[in-house]
Amino acid sequence: MVCYTKMDVISLTLCAVIVVLIIPIITSIVYHQYVLRRKLKNIPQCGRFPFGVAFEMIKLTEYERVQWFVQRMLHFKEGIFIHWIGMQPLINLYKPEFLEIILPSTVNIEKGQPYEMLHSWLGKGLLTSTGKQWFHDRKLIGPTFHFSILDQFAIVMSEKAEILTKCLEREIAKNPEKAINIFPFTNNVALDVICETAMGVDVRAQEVETKYTKTILRGARLILERLFRPWYWPDWLYNLVPSGKEYKSGLNTIHEFTREVINKKKIARQSRNSTVKSEKEDDELDIGKRKRKAFLDLLLDQNEKDEVPLTDDELRAQVDTFMFEGHDTTAVALTWTLFLLGNNLEHQEKVHEELEEVFKDSETPASVKELAQLKYLNRIIKESLRLYPSVPMITRRLAEDVKLGDYTFPKGVTIVLGIALMHLNPEVWPDPKKFDPDRFLPENSKHRNPYAYIPFSAGPRNCIGQRFALLEEKTILTAILRKWRIKSVKKPDAVQSEATLTFRPSEDILIHFTPKK
Repeated sequence: MVCYTKMDVISLTLCAVIVVLIIPIITSIVYHQYVLRRKLKNIPQCGRFPFGVAFEMIKLTEYERVQWFVQRMLHFKEGIFIHWIGMQPLINLYKPEFLEIILPSTVNIEKGQPYEMLHSWLGKGLLTSTGKQWFHDRKLIGPTFHFSILDQFAIVMSEKAEILTKCLEREIAKNPEKAINIFPFTNNVALDVICETAMGVDVRAQEVETKYTKTILRGARLILERLFRPWYWPDWLYNLVPSGKEYKSGLNTIHEFTREVINKKKIARQSRNSTVKSEKEDDELDIGKRKRKAFLDLLLDQNEKDEVPLTDDELRAQVDTFMFEGHDTTAVALTWTLFLLGNNLEHQEKVHEELEEVFKDSETPASVKELAQLKYLNRIIKESLRLYPSVPMITRRLAEDVKLGDYTFPKGVTIVLGIALMHLNPEVWPDPKKFDPDRFLPENSKHRNPYAYIPFSAGPRNCIGQRFALLEEKTILTAILRKWRIKSVKKPDAVQSEATLTFRPSEDILIHFTPKK
């Protein structure tokens, strides 16, 4: 006769409960995976159940991951393949005809990974919001990027470009023969520009390192590190580890700074006194220094007219979004353009000829009208953004089933729109690695699919600040190239890059500067 103790009964009961609970969950997961994989079975793919390519990807460096995707693009010439991370399929598209179906949609506008990791920083700003809120905010913010307003921003860009040339002169004077790592300089000038144009704050990022600017740079790096560590994706776990605690502390600094700026702007508006300043002598904000309006001022103007005005937290999310989007993207675009010009001296010489034709012996800063005449420099920037698009990929989580050619994608899956892959796709661009600005001559572009080149995305969720970004790049590049000829130390094939949230260099971008005679 078998005797059971009270503990045995409890243990058996717990085991039974666990089995009863777990079996349905496991069954549901397996069934869902079976159905999903049946729907996607005709699409080229890599990564076996249940871990996909997760362990393979973790072992790779950022640069090796870029090469991994390029190799898959060259192998899967249909313009599509799936790679599985765990049990999640990520459907990569890099054929213009496919993107032409996804991007114009006003239904499939929800962002997927890695944008979810940005919510703690950017809230529901224009980059991360979706649905009715996104449509409302896009309509509200659109007028702040009108052509006439860009003229005001151009003055700031010109001032910061002038500071940049002085910083470079000081660095070159230390050792004229030594090559300079250009990325920190482009990073700081872009941060200077966006702080003053977005918030009306002169942080002097090119001259001094403030707590705010340091935290912005560190926060961006922590996001990149988290992106390729899937075990850090859950917020509750990330908040427990040292890097997560550092990130959260940094966000407090960033958000506090932005809230203080918004509060001061509101006080100034209420009192009709634009010269309100902090009582502190060392106040970094310096709100009243400029009479011209910043993005925040324009946003507050629009907000007062709106039927559903944004709250202070929503205003903060929008300003933080433009700080985030308008800084690193421009810095990397400037860096790669200078790097490519330093590697293609014959094209650089044509730029110098164009600058001399437009500016002659003048030393005054470039005007918007003069910048508009720089057609060849414009093609240089376009070709640089083709080879190194600032945002290498964007994602969409499908809100409905979508049919692309012979493929049907079920609702809920994540689409990866591979901008960088498409720009390097030999099926789309002949000799894709060759630097050739003449690709963008009107006669060479007229028969090209408009979705073959989308460095600023396309459709309703295209980059709202693209004219701003191009004006800033032209202004800064012109300021540099009117003073120096440049030559890169390394060739493109010898420089490592990483394609995460932005297409960043993984190493120093060293450039020699020679004064123009």
